[in-house]
Amino acid sequence: MTRVRRCGDRALLLEVDDVAGTVRALRALPPVGLVDVVAGAETVLVAHTADTDVASLARLLAALEPVADDAAADRTVTIEVVYDGPDLGDVAQSTGLTRGEVVARHSAAEYEVAFCGFSPGFAYLRGLDPGLVVPRLASPRTIVPAGSVAIADAWSAVYPRESPGGWRLLGRTDAVLWDLGRPSPALLAPGTHVRFVAVGA
Repeated sequence: MTRVRRCGDRALLLEVDDVAGTVRALRALPPVGLVDVVAGAETVLVAHTADTDVASLARLLAALEPVADDAAADRTVTIEVVYDGPDLGDVAQSTGLTRGEVVARHSAAEYEVAFCGFSPGFAYLRGLDPGLVVPRLASPRTIVPAGSVAIADAWSAVYPRESPGGWRLLGRTDAVLWDLGRPSPALLAPGTHVRFVAVGA
């Protein structure tokens, strides 16, 4: 079920169960005054032109059915990880697991990019093992190295560039998450499946 809310005078906010499916449905619509579509964890922001009939658009969006992605299985990215992160021991202690069990659970899961944000190339990955759900750090780091593989709450992610951050760092990868020299700069786009593979240092 989609709940539609006004968001300022140029956008509508959709509260949905299937964000990725809703975004695919929106992109399949004929031109109806849409300017931009921004996916979130449980919402989709739909920006529209000033002359849009907002009431008609809201009715259209409320009845919109998510569209399945039949090609998703073909878009799986494998990321090699050296699991030597500074928070690996803390995560093990707080979850009651050994370091090896944390690594095994994190690398056994199949993830899907739910949405992107925070910085270019930063993808929020759903599918984290429930046994690895831990809160963000109470005090974020001022510098997190590029390529850091991290978890926080029910999400996993890879930091595409050096930046501040409060996620728990499990390891690191050499994978390039954002490259303007590629036709599609982001390695991980919404709907992409992701697998982590543990490798040696």
